Amino acid sequence: MDASILVIRPALREDAPAITAFQLAMAQETEGLELRSDTLAQGVSAVFDDPSKGTYFVAENGGLILSSLMVTPEWSDWRNGWVWWIQSVYVLPEWRGRGVYKAMYLHIQEQVLGRTDILGIRLYVDQRNTVAGKVYARLGMNGDHYALYEWMP
Repeated sequence: MDASILVIRPALREDAPAITAFQLAMAQETEGLELRSDTLAQGVSAVFDDPSKGTYFVAENGGLILSSLMVTPEWSDWRNGWVWWIQSVYVLPEWRGRGVYKAMYLHIQEQVLGRTDILGIRLYVDQRNTVAGKVYARLGMNGDHYALYEWMP
């Protein structure tokens, strides 16, 4: 298979099982978390049921889904516009390092550049995931401005 023959497209509901499987694998690989597959499948389905929650994108080659990510909108009152958060990124291990995520990121970036209501792209990465951090830095993103804090009871 040739990485140059990638198709980046909005995910379809029938892609939900692949997205769910990717997220189960990603949680285990990056944070050592065992997610409940039924809860995760419901969460993925909720995005398809309510597009205001986000939009999944997939990369495929010859009909095989290689990667997925989700974009969620956040309103910025400071900028009077939307910021897109990229999250839930997963690339099949055998396709990593072959430009799949870069193609997906550039696809999202093109969409942002084509609109006036979307002002930029953000993402967060677990600080221990240094490989991903290097990928994002090579694409021109930086982690210089904000630190992420959370409370999850």
